[in-house]
Amino acid sequence: MLNSQDGVSAKAIRSLEDALEKCQCLGMRLSRQRRAVLELLWQTKEHLSARQIYDRLNQQGQDIGHTSVYQNLEALSEQGIIECVERSDGRLYGNISDSHSHVNCLDTQQIIDIQIALPSELLAQVEQQAGIKITDYRIDFYGYRNSEVQ
Repeated sequence: MLNSQDGVSAKAIRSLEDALEKCQCLGMRLSRQRRAVLELLWQTKEHLSARQIYDRLNQQGQDIGHTSVYQNLEALSEQGIIECVERSDGRLYGNISDSHSHVNCLDTQQIIDIQIALPSELLAQVEQQAGIKITDYRIDFYGYRNSEVQ
């Protein structure tokens, strides 16, 4: 992917340690609840709703309230530490916050993160047609995991 050209050098968050470090650099308190939310997202490597995160944390024995889960998810996504994907049925949160693309599985409703680089010729064609210098992009693919389902 291309890097944002806003003049800010942003280190990609590729691990739980990177996410925790980014919180500290931003002066965010690393509460037990915030750490638990981050750990869950990095362990599952899935896109989960706030409700799913709440349920899974409580199943793990983490005593965390709904409000705490929502507040932490909002704070972490606002700061670019985690990803928030808006869907018609609500928001989903994922662990990768830097530029990447998604494969949306229509039969399982999963979102799979992928790193994909478009050929420079294609980017040049898009730039020419749109009259805009491309600095970043995200692509959403849609399909079925089970090819017999259509």
